[in-house]
Parts: sequence; C-alpha cells; structure tokens
Amino acid sequence: MNTEAQTQTETPNEQPSSGNAERKPRRKRRDSRGNSRKKSWSPSEFVVPAVADKKRFHDFNLPDDLMHAIADLGFEYCTPIQAATIEQALEGKDLIAKAQTGTGKTASFLMGIITDLLDFPLPEPRKLAEPRALIIAPTRELALQIAADAEGLVRYAGMSVVSLVGGMDFDKQRKALAKAPVDILVATPGRLIDFVRSKDVDLYHVEVLVLDEADRMLSMGFIPDVRTIIRHTPRKGPERQTLLYSATFSEEIMQLARQWTVDPVQIEIESESQVTDNISQKVFLVSAADKFKLLRNYLRINNVERAIVFCNRRHEARDLAEKLRRDGVKSALMSGEIPQNKRMKTMDDFRSGKIEVLVATDVAGRGIHIDGVSHVINYQLPEDPDDYVHRIGRTGRAGASGTSIAFACENDSFMIPEVEAGTGVKLECIHPDAALLEDLSAHPPQAESAVQTQAEIQDDVAAADEVEESAQELKPEQPEQKDLLAEVNIQGVSDTTDTQQKKMD
Repeated sequence: MNTEAQTQTETPNEQPSSGNAERKPRRKRRDSRGNSRKKSWSPSEFVVPAVADKKRFHDFNLPDDLMHAIADLGFEYCTPIQAATIEQALEGKDLIAKAQTGTGKTASFLMGIITDLLDFPLPEPRKLAEPRALIIAPTRELALQIAADAEGLVRYAGMSVVSLVGGMDFDKQRKALAKAPVDILVATPGRLIDFVRSKDVDLYHVEVLVLDEADRMLSMGFIPDVRTIIRHTPRKGPERQTLLYSATFSEEIMQLARQWTVDPVQIEIESESQVTDNISQKVFLVSAADKFKLLRNYLRINNVERAIVFCNRRHEARDLAEKLRRDGVKSALMSGEIPQNKRMKTMDDFRSGKIEVLVATDVAGRGIHIDGVSHVINYQLPEDPDDYVHRIGRTGRAGASGTSIAFACENDSFMIPEVEAGTGVKLECIHPDAALLEDLSAHPPQAESAVQTQAEIQDDVAAADEVEESAQELKPEQPEQKDLLAEVNIQGVSDTTDTQQKKMD
C-alpha cells in the first residue's frame, strides 16, 4: 500500500470549493434496509405522538435497527441541535455546528453516521483496521463516553465500535482493531497518531469525519495533530463528509472549518448564556474556613444524590475528597493523577449511584458526560470564566433542570464579575443561613458508607507516580514518545492550577 499516494495535501490556506462543487455522491438507499432478515421488532411498537414545534426521530425515516435502539434508550423528541443537524447530515452535507455539551450533539452525529453506514453497506469481505467513520475528541473521558453512546445506538445494527485513547493498554487496542472490521472509530489525537505511524490503522477509507469540541482541541494545542490525522483521510467534499462541532465560532475555528469542509451548513443553536437558562445558579458568600462545613451541610439538607464538586488544584481536590470520605460521604476523586482504569471504574460507580459525590478538577471533569447530575458545586470559582460554563454544563443536560452552587470567599470573590460577564447571567449572591453553617459535630459521620478509602487514594497516586517514573526513562527527543507522554496524561502531584495543567493533561 502506497501511503504517500493516499495522503492528501492540505495547506493552511486551503479554501472551500465553490457553491457548484460536486457534492458527496449519494447512492440510492436500499429499500429493504436488510429487511430480508426476520425482524422481531417494528417501529410501530414505538409510539410517540406528534407535538407542535417538536421533531420526532420517527420523522427522519431512520433504519429500524437504529430506531429499536432509540426506543430502548427512551428518546422520543429531538433536542434543537438534533432537529437541526440530523437531516442535513443524512443528505451528506458538511456541517459546522455551534452547540454546548449536554445539548444532545453526540447522539445527533452518531445517528447520522449509523444511518449512513446501514444504508450504504460495503461489500464483504472487508479489511480490518479500516474504519468507515472517525470521531476525534480532545479528551479520553469524552472519547470513551462517545464510544459508549455509540455502542448503545448500534446494539441491533451489528456494527463494530473501537476507541483509541491514551493511558490505556496499546496492545489491547491493537487487538480490538484486528478483531473485526471497524465501522466507527473514536479516538484522541495523540493516540490515533501513534496507531497511524505504526500502520495499525488505515484512515484512507473514512467516509465520515467528526471533530467534536474543536474549540477545546484548539485551546489544548491539538490542532497540529488533527491536521496530521486529516492528511491521512480522503479528500474533503465528494470523498469525505466532515462534521465540526464547537462551543464557539471564533475566527480560528471558522478558519479551520474553511480548510476542512466544503460548502458547510452553518448551524448555531444556543449561546452559552441560553444553555444555562435551565440551570439554577447561586453563589454563597462564605469564609474559606467555613467552606467545608457549608458543603457538608448543603449535601445533607438537600439530600443530594449525584453531584460534582469542582476544585481548581489537584491537591485541593484530593484533600476535599478525603475529608468527605472521613465524614461518611459516598465520594471519589477524579483528577489527572488517577490511573485511567481507576477513572473508568469511578465513572461506572458514579453512574450506578454507588458514588454520590465526585470531586474533580477541570481537565478530568471535561470528560464527564452523565445524565442525571443534579448539582454542580464550585468549591472554588474557576480562574477562567469559560471553565465556569463548562463546569455547570455537567448538570441540566439535554433540557433537564439542574442546580449550580458556587462558594465565593475572600480569595476568589473577585471572579464573580468576570463569570457574570462571560455567561451574560447576573448571579444571585447570598449569605448561607444558620442551618448551613451548623457545626458538623451535631451530625456525626458514618464512615462505613464511604466508597473510596484513603488507602485507595494513596494507592492511586502511587501508581500514577510509578508510571510517571517509568515514563521519564523514555527519550524526550523522539516525537512519537513525546506524543505518547502527552496523551498518557499522568503527571506527578503538584500544586499548580488545573488551568496550567491543561496542555499536559
């Protein structure tokens, strides 16, 4: 296989084709969609009444196998981003969509991909490690969540979903690629480049490319890696459909969109401030010394069962998680110092309810996409107003209601005006009442209910340190090894802010 012949040449100044450019050729959909097989389920079993101003998934003529999965998941009506993008994607058009996390954008591009792959199957036998759809995400947690969502939607479609992310066993991921032909590949940039360079994956047959959270990839310095990856895919336009999702339409993002898409449909759903309309926001004015007392009493009085508490620094998150554990709260730590396998177990426990409070830093928290989070609590106000929006976006997902609480003390209250300016929302600032500042001795802890013990936390940190020491033995001048280290994302415990760690994480 001649890799150079397959690799497209892409320059920073590449401009989209004219309005008369050839569109991606659309083959006629199979009338049967595989209906020659005996079906045990029919869309008639999934009844969703028509409602004015609401779009149903029935209205898109999606394949039965996909509709069956949608019915199982309980999806009835489209979110605004789904209603606006699914039809465009099904027509083979390139898209650039402005949408925040929690708006249903992941399901929107997955449904388009699955429909396309079902309607236009490739002849058998297919080669291994040649994905038909490629989804690139900036963080491991987000990539793994997208892969999990994809698995849920292809459960009846007989498709293969593979994820390639740093911090996990390389050989196991290689074996997953070789197990069966890959339909949907979800990856982070650094790890995907490793597989491309080792020739374990061939991207030249990618039909649909999705760039999720492009603004985050830009801010985290991943765009050079993304450029390298895109050069190994078919040419934009007739040979490759490209869908780009971003929380902002900055000039840099629009320039990237012009380079990577052809005549894209531009969709803007909601501004950041509009996204937070369904989230109740409140700031408690409290001294630094009373923050833990306030947090513990708030969780108890409000019977909070699924909350994420954000801290600015790793050592602060670690200390807070330990204090909550000692006080009997079912809690766990989520930060860059925790090994990936432990993170995955923690997320599973959080979904199942075994863990009620997740203490997180911003980098680790960006990949948390779990429905049903009732509260987001800013133990410290973030040093970047944009991080405030991303934090509270963990609650109030897909139109559900949510609650955001922030603790502002003498050390961070100066950030309130900046947060208000960044969100366009006037925050309600109040002093906590006496019950919220009650002495904790009145409610003794139940230590046996804690989930993650101090020994476990120390083991996690020790394991991360051990991996880091081994990683330091690698020669830093070798590009592939540096890419791997950047993706592994295991740093020593430090007192730097989470904002300063973003590019390392």
